[in-house]
Amino acid sequence: MRAAVLGLLLAGAAASAAPAPGRYAATLCVSTTAASPPSCGAAEFEIRSRARARVRVADVVYRLHLRPAQVDVMTMQGFMEIDEFSALYEWHGNVLTFTDPDKNVRYEVKAEAKARAKR
Repeated sequence: MRAAVLGLLLAGAAASAAPAPGRYAATLCVSTTAASPPSCGAAEFEIRSRARARVRVADVVYRLHLRPAQVDVMTMQGFMEIDEFSALYEWHGNVLTFTDPDKNVRYEVKAEAKARAKR
């Protein structure tokens, strides 16, 4: 019985683990209200380490500092900071979700195929 419970706990932990470091083709979805459908589009998702990641959509970059329970998000356009906030986050397999608590905007980043190295 103990082995079965331990196995279920480990399986749940693995399912919530972040993808391995690297560059991924991704989809970023943003919901501005609970009632409206999310707006989704192609993005580049770079997981630099367990604590650092970046999401790029055109010339806008979301710099993510992933702490144990919170993510610090800095939104940049070129060298100009557009926004900054901290939020609780969750990994669901290859999907990272977090919500800007002040604006109640929900973000979902889905890492898809690993990006090919640039030549």
